[in-house]
Amino acid sequence: MRIRKKPWAEAELASNKAIVASPAQNKGKWKEFFGSGDPIHIEIGCGKGRFITDMSRLNTDINYIGIEREEQIIVTALKKSRLAESGDNIAFICADAGCLEDIFAPGEVERIYINFCDPWHRKKKWAKRRLTHKNFLSVYERLFGANGGEIFMKTDNRILFEFSLNEIADRGWRLHNISLDLHNSDFKDNVMTEYEEKFSSQGMPIYRLEAYFNKLPKGEK
Repeated sequence: MRIRKKPWAEAELASNKAIVASPAQNKGKWKEFFGSGDPIHIEIGCGKGRFITDMSRLNTDINYIGIEREEQIIVTALKKSRLAESGDNIAFICADAGCLEDIFAPGEVERIYINFCDPWHRKKKWAKRRLTHKNFLSVYERLFGANGGEIFMKTDNRILFEFSLNEIADRGWRLHNISLDLHNSDFKDNVMTEYEEKFSSQGMPIYRLEAYFNKLPKGEK
């Protein structure tokens, strides 16, 4: 898909304080970057930023980082966060998911959001590009470190969802709050993405899961 260049993109990238131009320089120092010891949650493929911007406003005791590889998309997220008058607990990075270990040290990230990522389902050989492929899961395990971490995922694609369940289970992670139709479930406090609102308005089911590596879901012993 060709992404139309936005004439105001360059100015937004240059002036918005939420963009981190050289994220690798903050590896191991993200708490210092935010100026607090609050937990760090990241969203891989934050798109236009509605979800992570809303999350940062609802949870001021958590630091959020949106990651998006397309510069012309992330500028919309930047503009949205600025217009929403987001606080100092949100930042954005223009980078590929394959660079995560260059950006974060083990133990810095506690939660990863994967929302409506590309399902890569048309060719079998593309499976390794999925963000829940075992290769990516091994990267997340190293990022979480000894304290463990968690992934919260949403998608409209059943093939991707079933694939993700199998990959995660094969790694020995604990699965929790699995939903095959999120908007017709009893799950509370859901924060929607742009895609989620579009797909759900068309009557499409939204699939959701939580996966925990080396830790238990909140409230369980």
